[in-house]
Amino acid sequence: MAGKKPVAVSLFAGCGGFCEGMEVAGFDVRVAVENDRFACETYRANFPETKLLEIDIHDFLKHEDHHRFCGDDVSVVFGGPPCQGFSQIGPRDIGDERNDLYLEYARVVQTLKPKMFIMENVPNMILMNRGHFKHAIISHFMRLGYSNTAFIKVSAADFGVPQTRERVFFFGTRDDLKFEGSLEEVARSLLAKQKVRRPVTVWEAIGDLPSGVVDSGEVVGYPEAETPSDFMKKVRLDGRSGPFSIRRKRAKKLAFDESGVPMLHNHHTKEIQARRAHLISFLKPGQKANSLPKHIWDGARPEKWRRLHPDLPSYTILAQMHRDLSEWVHPKSERWITVREAARLQSFHDGFVFRTSEWQMLKQIGNAVPPLLGRAAGQMALGILQRVENSYPVDEGVESEASPQTAMVAAE
Repeated sequence: MAGKKPVAVSLFAGCGGFCEGMEVAGFDVRVAVENDRFACETYRANFPETKLLEIDIHDFLKHEDHHRFCGDDVSVVFGGPPCQGFSQIGPRDIGDERNDLYLEYARVVQTLKPKMFIMENVPNMILMNRGHFKHAIISHFMRLGYSNTAFIKVSAADFGVPQTRERVFFFGTRDDLKFEGSLEEVARSLLAKQKVRRPVTVWEAIGDLPSGVVDSGEVVGYPEAETPSDFMKKVRLDGRSGPFSIRRKRAKKLAFDESGVPMLHNHHTKEIQARRAHLISFLKPGQKANSLPKHIWDGARPEKWRRLHPDLPSYTILAQMHRDLSEWVHPKSERWITVREAARLQSFHDGFVFRTSEWQMLKQIGNAVPPLLGRAAGQMALGILQRVENSYPVDEGVESEASPQTAMVAAE
């Protein structure tokens, strides 16, 4: 088994942000399940060798072929099921029909019996109803044979993502696997070793991209970067540092023309009316609508307009960008951020090209697990698997700026 990549199965794969991170960490993502046909188009373009099942999660593992695709030795099932019931006000139960997608995730875990699982979701899941859902989830997985289950709240900015995106990872190991010590403490230690010394800022992430944009569907010559930031060296097509190797970027083939010349894809955004361009010209970096002069804005809905601060990480990139980009104003230009800039703020490298319409691309990016956060979860999983199997070497290519002394964010 030594040297063999552990097999992983991805649920609710979306466009592939979590999968990108898990693959870079060292997993063989054997099967991915996603029902959104637009996200599937982007996924297929970027992961041509992964078996993608474009099906409803309820139908997964209902056919013999599905089991064959996964194999008999699945190390990890991972993904972030949309849990609508968890976001409702008032008392809820794990059997609430709105939580059906969560129950389907649990069904897959129960059926495949992976060595461990990782489930990503919003922090509200552990806060609602005084921790009711947190305890219900842990109890549910205990009944499925994963008594050693824990959760950790994390910030994507701690792992090199230029964004203050907070998420929760639930994870657990199968009962028949011997695990010494506290799973939570081990996971925190593994994650702490990957934390960066300081957050990546917006300008460090997108400052090399052209101020001008192209029409949707068009590409432009790849920009040069005279003094690229450390983050740019990771995500740029000519960047040679960090987890996204040039070989990996070139293997995707999407961002290069037939002659192998790198091209900049997805650097387009929604049109902006002259009135709106005039309005956002009054926004200073980091400010919202409530900072505008009264003759420009009436003070209603202060979150409606918001300009990114170039010297800070971005606030959370959300799927609602596809409807309204007014909360994501470029830090220096009088326009919205582009699809590529949003992707950079989610830590996608430039070799990862998004497909379908601009509207759908923004939705895919906002829904994605940032690849660098996914990589951190994958590195954590490898460390845990190594303790229970002593089979899988943990990637030693941890960020050079990692600070082992930095403590993890408290779970509650």
